[in-house]
Amino acid sequence: MADYLISLLASLCAVTVVLTLHEFAHAYVAYRCGDPTPKWSGRLSLNPFRHFDPVGLLCFTFVGFGWAKPVAINPDNFKRYRLGLGLTACAGIVMNYLTALLIYPLFCVVLYYMPEVPFVTELLESFFYLVFAYSLSFFVFNLLPLYPLDGFRILDAVNKRRGKVFRFLRNYGQYILFGLILESFLCQLLVRFGVPQMAWFDILGWFMQFATDILGWPITALWGLIAW
Repeated sequence: MADYLISLLASLCAVTVVLTLHEFAHAYVAYRCGDPTPKWSGRLSLNPFRHFDPVGLLCFTFVGFGWAKPVAINPDNFKRYRLGLGLTACAGIVMNYLTALLIYPLFCVVLYYMPEVPFVTELLESFFYLVFAYSLSFFVFNLLPLYPLDGFRILDAVNKRRGKVFRFLRNYGQYILFGLILESFLCQLLVRFGVPQMAWFDILGWFMQFATDILGWPITALWGLIAW
């Protein structure tokens, strides 16, 4: 029971940090590019309650990927329209990768050097590792070129032509995304209920695992050069 509570608390705290930093980065970069909308809507803040989406938070905590409340922007306010749009779209995922890069050594310090303190050591170890893992997960998830994710907004910023593929992703991206999330959730649920074969059909889960392993390797390799 104690282990479960530690895991749940660490997960909720890690999700809070990852989502807040991601959305704050969007708001800050949009504001610096000339759009005051995030400031007017109260999103230029590190207060997590200004950024939470309840459903996205639950998905992130129990499924491993999710979303926060999107930051409202008005691209017409940008000093340079496409540059502002692109930088704002990239801000969140860049923040996620930087978070993973900087949090991993803290995880290593706790893992190898912190004296064993009941509850505290295990909580900090779980927290730092989950911030690292969730940051990479959110980075990968948001790179999907499906509306309304950051990957689509980056595509929108760099793509001056609005071809059939772009319009398809714009019109149906959210439905494809919902289908992938639902399919992944059902597969994981069936695995927990004793049908391990369903893990092979978890399309989004396989993609997330493969991509996070690849993108996480440079971070672990870099800090692994240090003799912990």
